[in-house]
Amino acid sequence: MDKTEKYRILTAQIRALIDGETDGVAVMANVCAAIHEAMGFWWTGFYRVNDGELVLGPFQGPVACMHIGFGKGVCGTAWKEKRTIIVPDVEQFPGHIACSSLSRSEIVVPVFSKDKEIVAVLDIDSKDLSTFDETDRAYLEEICRMLTICQKR
Repeated sequence: MDKTEKYRILTAQIRALIDGETDGVAVMANVCAAIHEAMGFWWTGFYRVNDGELVLGPFQGPVACMHIGFGKGVCGTAWKEKRTIIVPDVEQFPGHIACSSLSRSEIVVPVFSKDKEIVAVLDIDSKDLSTFDETDRAYLEEICRMLTICQKR
């Protein structure tokens, strides 16, 4: 099965999984588990905005950095710039935060509130170079938009 087909199935699964759920942490936990299992990424997780920094949230994979500053690393930069960032080679990203030397490529997708503020970022790492592309961006952004819908006011 190709990547696009995997994402189509995954997106439908996540939509059904989170339908009607309003607890953000519970939703993030199941969304991250679904993505991780379906796509086979090395590390999949969320960092939540909390008191002016990103704090580790639900994730799948090895232990991770627990706090990331605004504008720091790929996650903090995606938060600051309010956009998805794809990094084909993390060693080429200025200021990359190396939670593990095994991480080689990364994608970070912002999760926006209903008020258009970033409340979290979805961070996915791969052990391989150039894992992520525009297909990943499109589907992961769609998944993150679903998280906005299920947030409490």
